[in-house]
Amino acid sequence: MTVESHLAGLADTLTGLRAQASRINRWGSLLARLLTDGGRLLAAGNGGSAAEAQHLTAELVGRYRHDRAAFSALALCAETSSVTAIANDYGYDQVFARQVTAHARPGDIVVLLSTSGRSPNLLEAAHAGRLAGATVWALTGPLPNPLASLADDTLALPGDPCHVQEAQLVVVHALCEAFEAALPSAYRRAS
Repeated sequence: MTVESHLAGLADTLTGLRAQASRINRWGSLLARLLTDGGRLLAAGNGGSAAEAQHLTAELVGRYRHDRAAFSALALCAETSSVTAIANDYGYDQVFARQVTAHARPGDIVVLLSTSGRSPNLLEAAHAGRLAGATVWALTGPLPNPLASLADDTLALPGDPCHVQEAQLVVVHALCEAFEAALPSAYRRAS
């Protein structure tokens, strides 16, 4: 693969993402309602998707574009003591499910990021989220995939895993844009 072919592949994936704008706006509005009502978002992924899960939660706890209230968002992949203890005691496929069981409440949102949609630990987390009464959102690569089948809603992107992963950062920022735009004015602070 050349740099030019890599960028061409990314452009194709981003074209697919453009078609998801209405879903991202809807997710941002739902997330704003949930978090302003005291709910929480739990996010998880593996590898680069773990980094994007952390990126999303950091933007919600901190801020994205404007100063505003802090909101409850946890990156389950960043809980290293929990991840390693659960992996040791229950197996790696339970590292996120066990945390979802501990933290998710009915109405919360569990966001699972995967370029393949096939990671056993994310599939188990989706099952745990559903059992907890949480809403499960999946960000995945091409359909069909098992994670999309388990999620309540899926934003699936076309392309190679590297391009899907790169586009996940764009999804995180676009979701933050939609979230902050949907916040009631009482949660915004003057910049």
